[in-house]
Amino acid sequence: MNPKKHLSFGSLSDFMSRHLNEYPDWRHANKTMYSVSDGVMSAFACMYFQSPSLLQFQQELERREKDNNVRTLFGVSAIPETTQIRDITDNVNSEYFRSIFKEFLLRLQRGKHLEQYQFIDGKYLCDIDGTQFFSSSKIHCSKCLTTKHRDGSITYSHKVLQAAIVHPNVRQVIPLAPEQIVNADGNAKQDCEINASKRWLIKMKKDHPRLPLIINADGLTSKQPFIEAVKRVGYSYILVAKPADHKYLMDWVDAFDVIPTKRVVDNKGRTHEYQWESDVPLNGGENSERVNFFRHKITSTKANGDTKIHYKNSWVTNLDLNEENIELMVKGARSRWKIENECFNTLKNQGYQMEHNYGHGAKNLSFNLYLLILLAFYFHQVFELTDKLYQSCRQTHSSKRHMWERLRSYIDIIVFDSWEFLLNFAIAPARYCQPLKNPRDG
Repeated sequence: MNPKKHLSFGSLSDFMSRHLNEYPDWRHANKTMYSVSDGVMSAFACMYFQSPSLLQFQQELERREKDNNVRTLFGVSAIPETTQIRDITDNVNSEYFRSIFKEFLLRLQRGKHLEQYQFIDGKYLCDIDGTQFFSSSKIHCSKCLTTKHRDGSITYSHKVLQAAIVHPNVRQVIPLAPEQIVNADGNAKQDCEINASKRWLIKMKKDHPRLPLIINADGLTSKQPFIEAVKRVGYSYILVAKPADHKYLMDWVDAFDVIPTKRVVDNKGRTHEYQWESDVPLNGGENSERVNFFRHKITSTKANGDTKIHYKNSWVTNLDLNEENIELMVKGARSRWKIENECFNTLKNQGYQMEHNYGHGAKNLSFNLYLLILLAFYFHQVFELTDKLYQSCRQTHSSKRHMWERLRSYIDIIVFDSWEFLLNFAIAPARYCQPLKNPRDG
């Protein structure tokens, strides 16, 4: 029932720990009690089990049983105190985590698990979007973004450009290494989502030069400079093109007497209208990018004969459009919601507590903790895709939340020598437990 060895918990965790052990230690050797790996993996264990108080319970377990689950599961030789964990994690260069994201994706490819995400022409849909993971009116660092309000107050925040490989028919998303939207030393102008997106494109191409991506993004990106940046790295794109932002393009399309149209009635009686046109100018500039345009509208007829519009949107792309693929293209374009719902919403509201302030730090702590939360989510997505034992454990419990509550309760009182043993125990605890005897019964 176990997954392929290279995608097992032990293999993924071991790679992460070994990679962190190779990080050049900046501290004086004679004054170092805990390794970089011990500090970061201790923080990761909290994110993995979605429990800020995990380490306290494991230290109590260590005193009682002379062992603990942070050691047996995550390879931590000694659990540092909270202040030491924060100090160690704060001083690790965030770019060092990129190799972990890269390795995990390569392992999914090697196991053929990425093939189910191929969307069209062997290419993969990659949603990108920005989100905020820290905000405060008091706590801040030199890398914080700032928002000045009319009353003179300032809000400090950290934001990130996040990417994920998605497919309309696959529930799980595969998170990719993000790009922080961050103020850099010497830059007078504040960083923004578009600039972060352009940096992300270059880094992603370098990490995975042969991975054919389709960048699926919102209306903020459907401008010529970003499209040119996407094309420079050899990617395709599907970008929202709002009529208010693309008047020249819309006027051009609407000037055609007839454009290709396909209508389909769904099982609810609603009419889906698909329209597309190829090789149209994005804007009125002399060197305007030529794009392929498509739009989708869902309507129904009211009892009084009026038309009700349930949904409408439009996009531009450099992929070919035709009657055979237009429904699939719209389905892919609309799956942009997955990064918001399956990724951001999960990280914020389903146990990962992305917006919780675990500590801000002076250098990299805030972003590094976000990365550890994202890697914990990555582990869990991998197991949902590949691990039958994990899937069985999920089915045994009424909900994912209930499963993690049980797992946390077990590791607080019992030392498990492997992740697989913990899952087997959670599926059928009675197999491993002897009936308790009442002391009064002798």
